Amino acid sequence: MESIQQADGNLMRYTLSGSQPISADIIGGMSPLPAPSGLPLQNYGTLFKQFRYNNGPTGHVSGHHTAMTGVYNANDLNINLPPTSPTIFEYYRKHTTPSKSALNAWWISDSLGPYPALNFSSDSNYGALYGANYIQPATLISQSGYNELGNPKTFTAAQKTAVKGIRTILDKNFGHSYKGGDAGVVNNETDMALLETYISSSFSDAANGLYNDPWGVGASVMNNDMFNLFVAEKVLQQFKPELLVVNMQGIDVCHANFTQYCNNIRKADYALAHLWNTIQNTPGLVNDTVLIAVPEHGRNATPNTVMDTYGRYALDHTGDAMSREIFCLVLGPAGVVKQNQVVTSISGESIDVVPTIADVLGFYNDIPSYYRGRMGSPLAQAFI
Repeated sequence: MESIQQADGNLMRYTLSGSQPISADIIGGMSPLPAPSGLPLQNYGTLFKQFRYNNGPTGHVSGHHTAMTGVYNANDLNINLPPTSPTIFEYYRKHTTPSKSALNAWWISDSLGPYPALNFSSDSNYGALYGANYIQPATLISQSGYNELGNPKTFTAAQKTAVKGIRTILDKNFGHSYKGGDAGVVNNETDMALLETYISSSFSDAANGLYNDPWGVGASVMNNDMFNLFVAEKVLQQFKPELLVVNMQGIDVCHANFTQYCNNIRKADYALAHLWNTIQNTPGLVNDTVLIAVPEHGRNATPNTVMDTYGRYALDHTGDAMSREIFCLVLGPAGVVKQNQVVTSISGESIDVVPTIADVLGFYNDIPSYYRGRMGSPLAQAFI
C-alpha cells in the first residue's frame, strides 16, 4: 500500500508516477537521497498493478522459490534443501543452444541461510551442472573481508585455506552438500581464472575504500540492498551475463519498525533506478536488456501491536488477501517492451515470471511440456 497503491503517497518516486508522501512523520524517518532525474521507471515499460502471489505460504523463502522456479510450493518446501523444481538458471543453461557457462547466469542475494540453495534444484534432470554462480555481497566483498585475507602475495598457510574457501563460495555454492544432490556449481578452468581476477580486483577496490560509498549517497545511507545492486552492476559490466537475478531483503523490518520499512522501500526504489541507469549506459546492455522487478509477497492489511518511534504500527505477512497483492514491472527497449503501459486489471502472478524470462531469452518452448505445464504463462501483454 505504501508503494503501488500509494495509500500514503508514493514512496517509490524513482519507479512509480505519483506524488511523494505527505505524512511528516514518514518523511522525518527517511534517509536523504538525491532528487530523482528523468522519468519514473514505469515510463520505460509495463507496470502490472494487480499482480498476485496466489498460493503457498506468504514467506520470503517460499516467495523466492516460486519466483525462481515458476511453481507454487505449498506442500514440498524444505528451506534446508534446494527446490524440488528446476530454477530459471537450470532451464536457461540446459535449454539455451549453444549451452552457456555459469558465467552467463548469476544469483546475487542479501541473506545467507537458504538463499544460496536457489541456484539449482534437486531435480534429477537438472541440478548443479546447470546452476548459477552465487554471490552474497555483504559477506564476500568488504573492507573487513579484505583485511581478513590480506595481501595474496604474502599468504600464510591459514590464509591460503581462506582463499580456497573464497573459490568454494563461487564454484561450490558455499561448499554446502545437499542430501541426494551435488556439491555445487562448477566453473571450467577458463571461467575460474576470470572469476579469480574479478575477486582480486574487487578486494583491491574494497581495500582502497571504493566500496565505502560507491554511489555517493553517504556511507551511512547505503544498506545491503543498495550494495547488492551495486555489485550486480559490477557483474553486469564485467561479464555481461544473459541472466542475472538479485534480491533486496532490506524491507523485511516491517514486523517491528514501519518507518524503517518505508525508508528501505525508498532505498530499494533508488537502487532499482540506479541499476536501470547503469544498464542504459553500458555498451552491450543498452537496448538489449529486459529488467523484471517483482516482490515475493505483500504484507497484511491489519497491523500488529508493535509501534515505532513515529507512532506507526508494524505489519506482518501471514496470508491474508493483501499479503498476496504484489506488482510486476517489466522494463525494456521500446521495440521489445510496451512503454508507459499500466495494467490495472488483475493480470498475472508469481508463477508467470520464469516463463516470461524463458520466452524473452528464447528457450521457453524447449522446456519439456511436463515442466511448462506446472508453470504460469509468459506475460505477453507487456511485449510488442
